[in-house]
Amino acid sequence: MSGMKKNHFNTDDHLYLQVADGLEKMIAGEVLRIGDKLPSVRVLSEEYGISMGTAFQAYYHLEGRGLIESRPKSGYYVRFNHQRFPQLPDQVKPDALSHEVSVKEMIASIYADIAAKDVINFALGVPDPSLLPAAKINKSVVYALRNSKDHCISYEHTQGNPELRQQIAKLSFNWGGKIKPEEVIVTSGCLEAVMMCLKAVTNHGDTVAVECPNYFGIYQSIENLGLKVVEIQADPVDGLDLDALQKAIKKFSIKACVAVPNFNNPLGTCMSDDNKKKLVEIITKHNIPLIEDDTYGELHFGKNRPISCKVYDTKGLVMYCASISKSLAPGYRIGWTLPGKFFEQVKQIKRIQNISSPSLTQAAIAHYLKNGRYEYHLKNLRKALHTQSLRYMQAIIEYFPADTKVSRPAGGFTFWIELNGKVDSFKLRTEAMKHKISIVPGKIFSASIDYSNYIRLSFGKPWSDDSDYGLMMLGKIIKKMI
Repeated sequence: MSGMKKNHFNTDDHLYLQVADGLEKMIAGEVLRIGDKLPSVRVLSEEYGISMGTAFQAYYHLEGRGLIESRPKSGYYVRFNHQRFPQLPDQVKPDALSHEVSVKEMIASIYADIAAKDVINFALGVPDPSLLPAAKINKSVVYALRNSKDHCISYEHTQGNPELRQQIAKLSFNWGGKIKPEEVIVTSGCLEAVMMCLKAVTNHGDTVAVECPNYFGIYQSIENLGLKVVEIQADPVDGLDLDALQKAIKKFSIKACVAVPNFNNPLGTCMSDDNKKKLVEIITKHNIPLIEDDTYGELHFGKNRPISCKVYDTKGLVMYCASISKSLAPGYRIGWTLPGKFFEQVKQIKRIQNISSPSLTQAAIAHYLKNGRYEYHLKNLRKALHTQSLRYMQAIIEYFPADTKVSRPAGGFTFWIELNGKVDSFKLRTEAMKHKISIVPGKIFSASIDYSNYIRLSFGKPWSDDSDYGLMMLGKIIKKMI
């Protein structure tokens, strides 16, 4: 236990977090094993040269993550180790075909109750409202109403609120970007940004390459535009398969590529910097626009925010898209795009499509980003989501069948779960809804692969008795189906 001393601590972080991090590494490395008793709070305080209060905080933090447990009159014990994680889901190879997209019927069948209020909801792909700074955003709304021109009832610039674009330009430093406000086009969420970028570089009947599995809204956009799709498999660890992409480019006339390099929904995978660079080199060589969806990039569990493919773009071919929908205010519908060399085309589409995005929400979020300590909020949100991922994973291990395979997201808030081949996830969803438990069947995350025994499960809600009950019941239903 003497590996860390107080003079080694980085003063930028809270002491208790650094102590907890050191203990977590010992648990992960099995220096401390499941069932081992941890030092008393007094001994921990003396060993690390910290106060008793800080030692308590470190243990509370680890207890909240489900890694240790308190036993009355006995002390703290290790209860979970990362070595217990289940296997990763299998990588399923899509058919090497350019084909029509048809996902709307499947999506419509589950959308009616995906956001129902009276269910234990593992379906919604957003952080719980309790994790978002509603009070501070409300203050920014009031400020915007009082101080904005015409009290926000007039049209905003087509390109977006100037102050908001300034703040978005500042945010780009997080992912390695050096952009100017005039390069930004504000959109109504990230999906509108993706759709406008697709419109700008394709025509009806064209073929686009799409990472698979992928968020079903992207497939809906492709279908709506009358485009064909070639699905490129994504690995649960490394993300988009670049070899498969290169083979597809040789075989088909691909007009655009859509990828989510940072924390793909549903996999939660983050591509390495080397692979991002290689991806940009591939699309640049073949002059194919890359539509990069980075809406989950701020939700990393590691210490550093992953960079964007846009960093490596030298020809303006990377059309960067993002939003605050997953990190700050889903209902405010604030997204943006940096369309590179296709700027004028996208701006024209925005003008035709809806003139501009709503004035009030733009002004409010611009004020919040400038004054609301967004980075502080993000730090707390990331910590909460990481903690929730561990607690949910522990329950899945405890309640689901032993052959269940689960992704290990490095960020975001979704698990991609492969169940026994006998399980039909649509039937599972129907049975689960009888118990007021909502999940998303895996089949809608691809246009060609039959992910019929996969589900996406969100851990966006803080851990609670309801979460525990919901996963326990889900496990029982799955075992009955097998």
